[in-house]
Amino acid sequence: MTATQIANPGCYATAISVGLMPLIPFITNQGLKEITVVAASGTTGAGRSLKSNLLASEVMGSLSAYKVGGVHQHTPEIEENIQRITKKDISLSFIPILAPMPRGILATISASVSAELSFSELQNAFEIAYGKELFIEVLNPGESLQTSSLTGSNGLQLQIFLDKRTNKAIVISAIDNLGKGAAGQAIQNANLICGFAEDAGLTPVGLHA
Repeated sequence: MTATQIANPGCYATAISVGLMPLIPFITNQGLKEITVVAASGTTGAGRSLKSNLLASEVMGSLSAYKVGGVHQHTPEIEENIQRITKKDISLSFIPILAPMPRGILATISASVSAELSFSELQNAFEIAYGKELFIEVLNPGESLQTSSLTGSNGLQLQIFLDKRTNKAIVISAIDNLGKGAAGQAIQNANLICGFAEDAGLTPVGLHA
């Protein structure tokens, strides 16, 4: 709140960093080097410039992966975020997907955890981490997470799963890439710098919620 300059993280980096941060203490030492993220983004994530592959006629009814193999620009940004805060060295395999929708991000994060970890322990860790956050909601088991619920908002929703068969924790994170992933986050930070209410002019509730 005393900063005079703030660099907002990218849209993918926001969704993935928030989803990954509380999970880090539960990931095995080997698992820290094998974190996998598959994330789908709407076409606005590619910017405003005209590209033939982003035309509605090209995108609708189709999914496509891009910048696979450790070359996406947000990969080192995410790793740096996690390492700076948790003091843990991690390696991230990130597979971005172009989805046939104008806006929204749905990121699926998976990592190896101890066989002794229970779902309630994992769910509780996320609820404690984000229980006081105005714009982050940890969904209850059985609730449905959809990107459309966050369209036009500064909200971020998380859903937690534990695959006991493979000892993998799975976190699904969703945002509006133009809201929490961009302009909404910038306004939120400006509010804090200027001493305004953190949620001034912002809402965690999407247009279609």
